Amino acid sequence: MLRTERFKSGSTTSLRYCLRFKIQFKILVLTFRALHGQTLTYTVELLQPYTPGRSLRSSDQGLLVIPRSRFKTKDDRAFEVAALTLWNSLPPSLRSVDSVDSFKKQLKTHLFQIG
Repeated sequence: MLRTERFKSGSTTSLRYCLRFKIQFKILVLTFRALHGQTLTYTVELLQPYTPGRSLRSSDQGLLVIPRSRFKTKDDRAFEVAALTLWNSLPPSLRSVDSVDSFKKQLKTHLFQIG
């Protein structure tokens, strides 16, 4: 009985990790495609590039403006907040990739390394 409990708790943890990985992957690929004009216009309209008022090192890193959210639990799960937060957390080398296939490969590698 003890073995069964351990197996169940371990598989639940790995299942949660796989699900979170898959959700983040899908959101980031959709964001990439929206930034490169490969999706519907309403997803493109949610993304606003970060442009500082003066010359900063972060101005050419491909960051996006994250809108303020009023409620931590509800609003932070919205696509426009979650996608932009995930996008800005990527390394600059990954944000600057040009092709979708290359982005997917490098994104999987990145997510496995941080996971």
